[in-house]
Amino acid sequence: MQTALHAKAKAAPRYRFYLLYDKLYREDILAYAYQVCRANRGGPGVDGQRFADIEAYGVEGWLGALAQELRSKTYQPQAVRRVWIPKPGGQQRPLGIPTIRDRVVQTAAVLVLAPVFEAGLPDEQYAYRPGRSALDAVRRVHRLLNTGHTEVVDADLSGYFDSIPHTELIESVARRISDRHVLHLLKMRLEMPVEEEDEHGRKVRTRRARKEHRGTPQGAPISPLLSNLYMRRFVLGWKVLGHEQRQRAHIVNYADGLVICCRGTAEQAAAVMRALMTRLKLAVNESKTRVCRVPAESFDFLGYTLGRCWSPKTGRAYIGTRPSPKRIRRLCAAIRETTAPRWLLKTAEDRVRVLNPMLVGWANYFCLGPVGPAYRAIDRYARFRLRRWLRRKHQQPSRAITRWPDTYLNETLGLVRLVPRARSLPWAQARGFVREPDAGNPHVRFDERAVETERTTPPRHRSTPQSCLADRHSSGRRPRRPLWPIQCGLCHGLRGRRPLRALVQRTVSAPRISSTITRRRRLGRAAFLREAPFEAQEAPGAGFSSLTALSPTERGDISVPGLPVR
Repeated sequence: MQTALHAKAKAAPRYRFYLLYDKLYREDILAYAYQVCRANRGGPGVDGQRFADIEAYGVEGWLGALAQELRSKTYQPQAVRRVWIPKPGGQQRPLGIPTIRDRVVQTAAVLVLAPVFEAGLPDEQYAYRPGRSALDAVRRVHRLLNTGHTEVVDADLSGYFDSIPHTELIESVARRISDRHVLHLLKMRLEMPVEEEDEHGRKVRTRRARKEHRGTPQGAPISPLLSNLYMRRFVLGWKVLGHEQRQRAHIVNYADGLVICCRGTAEQAAAVMRALMTRLKLAVNESKTRVCRVPAESFDFLGYTLGRCWSPKTGRAYIGTRPSPKRIRRLCAAIRETTAPRWLLKTAEDRVRVLNPMLVGWANYFCLGPVGPAYRAIDRYARFRLRRWLRRKHQQPSRAITRWPDTYLNETLGLVRLVPRARSLPWAQARGFVREPDAGNPHVRFDERAVETERTTPPRHRSTPQSCLADRHSSGRRPRRPLWPIQCGLCHGLRGRRPLRALVQRTVSAPRISSTITRRRRLGRAAFLREAPFEAQEAPGAGFSSLTALSPTERGDISVPGLPVR
C-alpha cells in the first residue's frame, strides 16, 4: 500500500488523495502501528493505561474496539500529558505524551500519509525521513564547506513545534489530501487539551492550542511529519523566490535546526531568512543564530563541530568534523551519574551492562571525522569512574590500579573500548589505519600473517614555494622553516617534528645512532643541516648502506626503510 501511494504521489504531483480514511482502521495497519508503539516503550498518558494492561486485556480485542470507533467515526482523542525534559543551559523542553490509544491512531495515520508527502519533500530536509539521517545532514554541510560555501548562517528557531500555525498547516496538508475525515481527524489532534501540574501539584488542563490556533505537541508520533510539512514552505520559498541562486546559498534542515551555507553572502542570507520566517509566523532564536566564517570560526550542528581540523600525520589544516565538546561533556555526565555512590548496592557487572549500550550508542552516532581523541578521552574517563566506583564499593583507599587494571575492566568485566571501534570505520580501513608498523604507508604490502613482503618506492612529494629542507641541502645556504608540515620523512626528522632516531633503520647499532644525535646537539641545527653529505654507516645486519644528503634529481624519491608513518 505504501509503495502504491508513494508511486502515485510521485507520478502526479498535483493529485489529491480523496479516499484514505478507510485505510486507518485496517486490521494489518492497526496491528503494525501497535507494534511500533510497543517497540518505542513510551510511558502512559492521562488515562494511566500501560502496554502491560492492554496485553492483559487482550491486544486483538483492544485493537478491534479501536477499529470500531474509527469505522463508526465516534473516535475522540484525549488530552496530552505535559512533561518537561532538561535542555543544555538549564532550560526545559516541553514534551507532550498522548495516550497509547491516540498514539496507535496517529502512527496509523503516519503509515498512510507519510508516503504521500514524502514524494514532495525537498532534498534539503533530512529529519524523520526514510533513508536519511542526521549523519547525512552533517555530511552534506561538510561537502558544502569543502566546495567553497564557507560563510554559514547557523540558525535556530524558538519553540518551533509550539509555533506552527494551524490554518497554514492544514492548508499544506489539504494540498495533497482531500479526504474530509482525515482532515477532521488532524484538526482534532491539533486542538487537544494539555494536562500538566501547577506549582501546587494539582492537575490542570489548558486549551492554549485551540485558543491561539498554533502549536503541535512535540513527542506525538505525527508531529515530525507535520513539522517537516510546514518547514517545506520555507525551503521551497527560498528556492522559488530565487534566493538560492541570487545569494549562492544552500539550505540544510533538520527539524528546527537550520544551516545556510553561502559564498560570501551570509549577512544578506541571514536577513532574507529572518524575513521569510516572519512571513511564516515563526520566531528566530537570536541568541543561538549567528553568522560563522569557516575556517576562522567553527560552529556546532547536530552534535558535531565543523571547522578547522589538523591532520595527525602531516599537521596540515583542513575543514572537517569532530564530536562537539558539549556532547562529550554530556556523555561524561551520564557516565558519572551511572557510577554515582547511590548505585553501590549494585554489582559491577550491572554497572557495565548499563554503561556499554550508552557508549556503543554514542560511538555509533559520532563516527565522522577524527573521532580518535574523543574516543580515547571517553575510554579513560569510563575506566576512571568505574574504578572509582569499585574503590568506594570495596572501601579501597588507594587508586587501586593494580587491583583493578584496565585489562580487568575491559576483559573480565566486559567494559566496551571505543578506540578499537575507530579502526573498523570505513575511512580508517581505506587509509590503512589498522596495521602496524607501516600502517599509513600505502607502499608496503603484507601477507595474511601481517609480515612485510614487498616495499615499493613512494612517489615524489609535492614541492611548494617553501617545500622541503632536503631541496636546500646542496645549496649551502641556511634553509628557511616551512610554513606548514610536509610529507618528507627526512625533513620531519631534521626539523625536530620526528626524532632523528627515526631516520636510521632500527637494525643500526645503538652507538652509531647515539653519535649521530650527539653530533647534531653539539653542532646545532643550522650547522648540522649545512653538513653535506652526512652518513649513517651500515651496521652488521643493516638493511641499507648509507643515508646521504639527496641531490636535486634524487630528492623526490625519499624512502627510509623501517620508518613507521604516524
